[in-house]
Amino acid sequence: MQRIGYALIGCGRIAPNHLAAAVCHRERLELLAVADTAPENCDRLLGALPGDDRGAVRKYADHREMLREVRPQLAAIATPSGSHAEIALDCIRAGCHVIIEKPIALSLGDADRILAAAREKGVWVSVCHQNRFNKSIQRIRAAVEGNRFGRMLHGAAHIRWNRGKGYYDQAPWRGTWAEDGGCLMNQCIHDIDLLRWMMGDDVDEVFAYTAQLKHPYLEAEDLGIALVRFGSGAYGVIEGTVNVYPKNLEETLYLFGDAGTVKAGGRSVNVLEEWSFADGLDDAERIKAECREDPPNIYGFGHTPLYADVIEAIEGGRCPRVDGEAGRRALELVLAIYESAREGRPVKLPLAHASTLDSEGRFGR
Repeated sequence: MQRIGYALIGCGRIAPNHLAAAVCHRERLELLAVADTAPENCDRLLGALPGDDRGAVRKYADHREMLREVRPQLAAIATPSGSHAEIALDCIRAGCHVIIEKPIALSLGDADRILAAAREKGVWVSVCHQNRFNKSIQRIRAAVEGNRFGRMLHGAAHIRWNRGKGYYDQAPWRGTWAEDGGCLMNQCIHDIDLLRWMMGDDVDEVFAYTAQLKHPYLEAEDLGIALVRFGSGAYGVIEGTVNVYPKNLEETLYLFGDAGTVKAGGRSVNVLEEWSFADGLDDAERIKAECREDPPNIYGFGHTPLYADVIEAIEGGRCPRVDGEAGRRALELVLAIYESAREGRPVKLPLAHASTLDSEGRFGR
């Protein structure tokens, strides 16, 4: 079977996880090129690879030149969030499938442009919400689909992390409305995606508060708290912060039904800490042991199975499991939280138009 030509655009903080996932699938993916506006980032990223994997990988400062010359079939976009949409559109117009780091874009308009272009060109879009592929999350999802929770009552996502000035100084785009958003868009969107996925994609209403308590040099929030009412009648709670002293404390997802209770925690919701169902179909301690993962960092192990899924989608002509629509739904919920906090009122979904830029000046910057 001929390998799928692959390129990586953006060689910063998250790029090593994408590259490692691609190399893990070297029998099905051929690493053709990397691109970054800072050439030294390309060198640093490729320098970590063994010579055999590095091979004849080409390096570019301009992704458009790379698309013209290399013509990859699949490109991963790991650039600052504000550039995701335009780069994705460049790739799609070149006939290239894309994996887009979260978020898919920073406005619903841009997300819709990506989805429309992909339909027109007949290519797949996958958004990198890799925690969906954690063993713990996959097991929880199977229980949801098997209706083991009974009537779902409420769920909660808590992201209690620490990010100091040094983190934001590494990349000036972080915490800006034009290029990023705040902790909800950057750090918490994975868990917001999981909560919506588990509780039902149909969201009725959101009410939220956001604040900037410890990071006056940022434009966006460092704390967000939201209540969500789902179309099913269930409720959700979202708490996201980067203000926890002195380091990351926890990332947890709770689901409560009238016949089941689950809690996933650990570095990246990769440990089942509670597993209890009225049906008594399995041994909770055995399930916890089977699903436990211990990744070296908060990014977890999900990139590799996400890449496997995208490869299978391309080869089999089916939609990826985490497609562009899933990425849009996560984006929509964050933007609804921003709108509610900004306007001091409940916000109904679906949203027609929304962008991080709607919040410019929210905290005086």
